[in-house]
Order: sequence, then C-alpha cells, then structure tokens
Amino acid sequence: MSSLRSRARFAGVLYLLMGIPGAFNIQYIPAAVLVRGDAAATARNITSGELMYRMAILSGLLNAIVWVFLVVCLYDLLKDVDRTQARLMVLFVSAAVAIGLANLASQIAPLILLSGADFLSVFTRPQLEALVLASLRLNSNGNYLAMAFWGLWLFPFGVLVMKSRFFPRILGVLLIIGCFAYLTVSFTGLVFPAHSRVVNQAALPFYAIGEVAMVIWLLVRGARMPPQESLSS
Repeated sequence: MSSLRSRARFAGVLYLLMGIPGAFNIQYIPAAVLVRGDAAATARNITSGELMYRMAILSGLLNAIVWVFLVVCLYDLLKDVDRTQARLMVLFVSAAVAIGLANLASQIAPLILLSGADFLSVFTRPQLEALVLASLRLNSNGNYLAMAFWGLWLFPFGVLVMKSRFFPRILGVLLIIGCFAYLTVSFTGLVFPAHSRVVNQAALPFYAIGEVAMVIWLLVRGARMPPQESLSS
C-alpha cells in the first residue's frame, strides 16, 4: 500500500511540474509579447525581452518532457485496471506532445526572423515583422489542434480513475468533463475563431477543476487500496 501511495504522490509531483511551465508558455507570449494587429510592437516586445521569450519556449519544452514521464508513471500505476484505456491514455499524450513540440517551432521562428542574419536582407523590416506576427498567430491556432489531445487523454484517464477505486470516483467524472471542455474550446477555435475567447473563458473552470483536484489529491492523499484488497492483505 505504501508503494502505491508513493507512486501516486510521485505522479502528483510530475503533474504539478508539467502544469507550471506549460501554463507559463501558453500565457506569457499572448499576454506579454503578442500585440494583436501590430506586427512592429510584437517584434519590439520579443527583441526587448528576448531572454524571457526564450524561457517561455524552454518552458514549453519542459512541459512536453515531463508530460511523457507523467503518463508513463500513470500507466504503471493504472495499467492493471484496464490496459486498453491505459494505452489510449499514452497514445493521446504522445500525439499531444508531438503536436506541441512541432508547435514550438512557430515560437522559435520569430527569433530567426529578427536575428538580423544576412540571408534575411532580401526582406524589409516591415515584412519580417509581419512574418513574426504570422508565426505567433500560427502558434495560437496550433494550440487549438493540441488542445483536442489535451482533452482526449483525460477521457481514458478519467475512466481509469473511476474503475481503479484508488481515488474518489468524482475525480474521474471531473476529468471526463474536462475532456469535453477542452474539445469544445478546440472545436470553437478551429471552426468559429471569432467566439474562441468567450468559449475559452466559459470552459476554463470545467477543464481546470478536474486536473487541479487530481493534482491536489495525488500530492496530499496519494492512492488508496480498494477495501476488499486491503482486507485480504
């Protein structure tokens, strides 16, 4: 039982370590760098705060790396509950990580475009700034693609949580609700982009509460043995 609890708490640590840099990457660039409709101001924000911009990119990379370790840890913890759902969880995370890493390239592109390299001399400064803004817009839309898999992995995870009885069933229900909240935001961002901000704000509590509650439970309580197994032991 102590081994189960310690593995669950380690998963909680990884979950927390995944979420913090991921949130910084997603929030910093739109808030501190991107100026909608103003390519010149966006470019100035990158060059004047290049170190923080690079740290945001590094945070995205750390998020992807830790997420891989997290899903491996969760797979090891829950694979005996339902191997099909556990494999689906790993598959969806693998897709999300792959899309996320590819999407980081669109954050790296502005650094190259603003580097002043000789081969870029064929472009005017306004053209380069426009390409920088286009790269960041591409990154924002790429996040909507990734968001579908941010949600999809929560469905098998939620099913495993409910079936395992290591955790309260309500946590699994909240994770599945989070899955559909992410999918709603992804769908809106790709199909009805004009409404994406409103939908994202409305969906935030639904996709946040399940994961936040799961992290807190893993860190504080770990996992518990099902009653009949604890009695038999």
